[in-house]
Amino acid sequence: MNIVLLHQTDWIADGMAVVRDHRAEHMREVLRAQVGDTLRVGLLGGLGGQGVIEALDASGVRLRVQLSEPPPPRHRFDIVLALPRPKMLRRILRQCAEFGVANLHLIQSARVDKSYWQSPLLQPARVHDALLAGLERSRDTIAPRVHLHRRFRPFMEDQLPGLCAGRPCWLADMGAPMSLAEVPPGPAVVMVGPEGGFVPFEVQLAESVQAQRVGLGERILSVDTALITVLAQALPGLG
Repeated sequence: MNIVLLHQTDWIADGMAVVRDHRAEHMREVLRAQVGDTLRVGLLGGLGGQGVIEALDASGVRLRVQLSEPPPPRHRFDIVLALPRPKMLRRILRQCAEFGVANLHLIQSARVDKSYWQSPLLQPARVHDALLAGLERSRDTIAPRVHLHRRFRPFMEDQLPGLCAGRPCWLADMGAPMSLAEVPPGPAVVMVGPEGGFVPFEVQLAESVQAQRVGLGERILSVDTALITVLAQALPGLG
């Protein structure tokens, strides 16, 4: 944990907060924090800053808080991702939070088993916890917005054009004529398929709407590796 994220319910007075859950345990057991220590803190969904420990015991930690720092910049790519296997989902959510993705759209695809949509990991509380883990690691306060789309064609035809809103839409696909590393800088939407990639019909439909195919290299990548490859090529401040 590289930042103590504060919730609205933690405040007990102006500039004063108390935490009593895993955050307090982390401060006591991992950071070995003491009264008077200064820690990096942030309000979930808001500013970051510093917190000075005023009291610390087994029941919780009281912090005097000053918030004045804006959150880190958002990643310039919004991500459209075919819903991954449940065992990958938590890691992918955390990674999107670590990279500062503003919007993650999880979609159905021909190679996505429909049973994946029944995963408990898609419950709002579980999604929230996974995103918080990424924020705590990356010292961020703004979580990605996660959108679920259970039908492929309606998403492509009715929603993708509006999501792009004048931005390019890149679709990661083996054998594409251009590499993602070669695309012009600036905000964009990037689509990443399931294991095995999007089927030809899906690629054609995406292209008919707006998407352009781009490659990630000659190797076949797992979904989580492909996502990291996409995000690492366009970190905030690098393009």
